[in-house]
Amino acid sequence: MAKKKSEDKRPKVDPELTGFDIKIDSFGEIKTNFDIDKINQFLNRKVDDKKLRDRDDINKDTGRVMRDEESEDEKEEGN
Repeated sequence: MAKKKSEDKRPKVDPELTGFDIKIDSFGEIKTNFDIDKINQFLNRKVDDKKLRDRDDINKDTGRVMRDEESEDEKEEGN
């Protein structure tokens, strides 16, 4: 006999993403029930980007470029 597949099963996900749902509508637009910034923050924390691995100016927690205080002071003096 063939195995019956349960179509109602959801994949196991990280607890932070519980309830996350993504769909692509008929126009090809991606629709989610989570804010894209929240998804990006999660990916920055959990996924290793090998292109950015050796950079010292990127915060490992947020994925954002850290700026030197000196360069910010120079910008303010120039204005």
